[in-house]
Amino acid sequence: MTDWGHYLSHMRANAPLIQNITNYVAMNVMANALLASGASPAMLHAEEEAGEFAALASALTINIGTLSTDWVRGMIVAAESANENDTPWVLDPVAAGATAFRRETSSALLALKPSVIRGNASEILAVCGEMTKGKGADSADSVTEAEAGARALAASTGGIVAVTGPQDLITDGTRAYRVDNGHAMMPLVTALGCTLNGVIASFIVGKPHLEATTAAIAYYGLAGQLAAETTSAPGSFATAFIDALYTITPDQLSDAARIQES
Repeated sequence: MTDWGHYLSHMRANAPLIQNITNYVAMNVMANALLASGASPAMLHAEEEAGEFAALASALTINIGTLSTDWVRGMIVAAESANENDTPWVLDPVAAGATAFRRETSSALLALKPSVIRGNASEILAVCGEMTKGKGADSADSVTEAEAGARALAASTGGIVAVTGPQDLITDGTRAYRVDNGHAMMPLVTALGCTLNGVIASFIVGKPHLEATTAAIAYYGLAGQLAAETTSAPGSFATAFIDALYTITPDQLSDAARIQES
């Protein structure tokens, strides 16, 4: 039986430095969530320093939510530096199918072989080149509809693909885990999906990426469940969620993780 709490205790013991190239909406939420979880966040995206910093960081996240040409150049050099320095990195292809610019950027980053690709079902279908009902950053497709594409994408990139939704799917192309932790209030707080990328990045440092990604997603979902026990409105939920990330213990995670291998 997997000790899922071990991944949380390992992360906290090492306090990894996570470089995040993320969107404007997510920066503050993501930094606070990483600090509460036990990691150290750094938010920088300029081409002039993104690659240099990626060589120093424990892990990197790239989120294409608010794109510009300058930011894309920073993303590319950071991903290239991460690969050169064996730094794991997480890609979030936000609204990947919405515009040609997003499709081109996603393709360029996928070619650099992310360690983990995390998105909702519509985003994963879009980066697989499949038809999707999604119109923006919200998913209009089910995790089940994206499963075959996710497995194929993981096999082709050699990394992990995590499809998040009411039930999360995490796969390396051969093996897969399903996670049932989480709460319906979570999508009502902006940037919580984007913020998950940083938590995943902090968990995968020095650990097998499939299991570590799964543990991170279960931990994050459990925080949502615990936050919902104390409030019924999005504003106070956001605060309670950060508090839950801070207070969850490894033993709690091991006991409450709703994970099945499939």
